[in-house]
Amino acid sequence: MAVMASTLAGFGQSQWTRWSTDMHLLLTRPDALPQARAVVDTELDQIERAASRFRPDSEICALAAAGGARTTVSPVLADLIEAALAAASLTGGDVDPTVGSAMIALGYDRDLHQLHPGAPRVSTLAVRADWSMIEFDGRSVRVPAGVLLDLGATAKAVAADRCARRVRDQIGCGALVNLGGDIATAGPAPEGDWRILVQDTDDDPGSRVTLGEDAGLATSSTCQRRWWHDGVVVHHILDPRTGRSAEPVWRSVSVAANSCLTANAVSTAAVVRGNQAADWIAALGLPARLVGRDGTVRTIGGWPA
Repeated sequence: MAVMASTLAGFGQSQWTRWSTDMHLLLTRPDALPQARAVVDTELDQIERAASRFRPDSEICALAAAGGARTTVSPVLADLIEAALAAASLTGGDVDPTVGSAMIALGYDRDLHQLHPGAPRVSTLAVRADWSMIEFDGRSVRVPAGVLLDLGATAKAVAADRCARRVRDQIGCGALVNLGGDIATAGPAPEGDWRILVQDTDDDPGSRVTLGEDAGLATSSTCQRRWWHDGVVVHHILDPRTGRSAEPVWRSVSVAANSCLTANAVSTAAVVRGNQAADWIAALGLPARLVGRDGTVRTIGGWPA
């Protein structure tokens, strides 16, 4: 997703790449951009140290090595685990943080840019679990032995929410944070609100929407973050019940909500739910846009035509 040029004029903006994704920060105060970028980078550093599966010194990797022992976690990881469990509850387990071993078994065992598209992957045994097996009291967590948490389905969305709020609270201006399609806003929106082009790939149909302050927008895609495994192209959204990539009924699902976390949880679960997704989202009362495998578009809940 991209912020439209009509919004960019007169605003401070910074674009960079991290976590194998494009990132974008916009401010209503251009003079505050260096300070705001430092705030965002600090927040992303903390989240990476807490939750990266690809850093052996991260807290997530330490939890996996704890052998099932209860472990005290940092406030940052506690926030991420709480968010992941909330997403699992909201989606009936369709978004499940215990799929780390299944991700590795499917070949996603390193940062995406290090996965060579044609290279064969070596399968490993996935330890099956589900989110209800995580014991969390807000300060400490116990993960069953052999289970590796993967917070990737929610951590980027939480990061967007946290970064936007940090900029608002510390600098006092309006901010939009876009972390690879996970978008959060906080503080006063510009006149006419933030204008966003929702388009997953260059050949996908586009949609123009606006976001006000303290809002979230997320797109979950089966066309991004793909790689070869055992001679088959797979993607990063897993069905926790099978440990395999969800059937790509939808090329992408975009959802708007009062937080990026909620938007992302619903859009991700919609990919997992496939043909049942539209009715479920409609029951939640959230605006959504679903692009089918053949490019047909379905909108729900007042998403603009």
